[in-house]
Amino acid sequence: MTMITLSDAGSHDQSWQWHLQHAIRTIPALASHLGVQLDDIDQDFPLLAPRPYLDRIVRGDAFDPLLLQILPRSQENEFEPQYLRDPLQEGNLITRTRGLIQKYNGRALVITTGACAINCRYCFRRHFPYGENNPSSSDWTGIYQHLSSDTSLSEVILSGGDPLILGDRQLSDIITKLDSIETIDTIRLHTRLPVVIPQRICPELLDWVNRCHKKVVFVLHTNHPNEIDDHVVDAVSALRDAGATLLNQSVLLRDVNNSPEVLVKLSRQLFDVGVLPYYLHLLDPVAGARHFDVPEVEGVNLIRQISGQLPGYLVPRLAREIPGADAKQVIAGQ
Repeated sequence: MTMITLSDAGSHDQSWQWHLQHAIRTIPALASHLGVQLDDIDQDFPLLAPRPYLDRIVRGDAFDPLLLQILPRSQENEFEPQYLRDPLQEGNLITRTRGLIQKYNGRALVITTGACAINCRYCFRRHFPYGENNPSSSDWTGIYQHLSSDTSLSEVILSGGDPLILGDRQLSDIITKLDSIETIDTIRLHTRLPVVIPQRICPELLDWVNRCHKKVVFVLHTNHPNEIDDHVVDAVSALRDAGATLLNQSVLLRDVNNSPEVLVKLSRQLFDVGVLPYYLHLLDPVAGARHFDVPEVEGVNLIRQISGQLPGYLVPRLAREIPGADAKQVIAGQ
């Protein structure tokens, strides 16, 4: 790949905030931008697609796998009783401290924000009541107190939404406070922003990553090799050079990545830029996403096929999350 700096000519030299502000939010605008005919449907989960991500979609291809991940479709409005608004029953896991969720031993998850840079149609939190759970300034005080007092915790997971949608001044403050908690040794951020708007990996962000004394882990959510362009390569490389550990988890999605060829290429491209694939999730049964579902038996067969083409460390573990379980259920893989 030809390396491109994050300040190349064109829209790519704009800030991440500019890209967020100018993201496409209507189906007619998306159809015009991509040169395709798309049905305009009613949506209870709005379209949101930033231009750096859209630049990787093949113009005129209504079935591009990157487009399918963000395109509202009529199937979303079909009622399926086994597909739920809270498929992981996270409503039962919210603690008395607003924004704090405890699923697993030794780890605490913080809902930092309800906002994202892109609205993925398969998102398991597409119906999550963020308005009731976004922490205010006073809530953050309670979060830090809880994390400091619970000595069983060694890892804090910053989730959302997307934690990188927060400004760097706020993120720096959060990281500094977490850095001061002696019993915490790892800070993990789950994010799609380095992939969908690579300009987000800016000097201000890299500064707080560099200054943190804990292990900083970024879990990227990349589902298809076409999502990795030269701008993403540069962004990811900058994170790696700042000392972050980089992992990837994907969701197995029908018509997007449910083929051995795509999964093999994705693992190889991730590893080429220093990102280790570790989970391939079966779809969480969230209302509105049934059309993405890939049966477990097909997923197991895919893992078997790619295991014959990749070294073991590049084969992601096929997993699902079971509400109330004390760990993810690993179905196949290492």
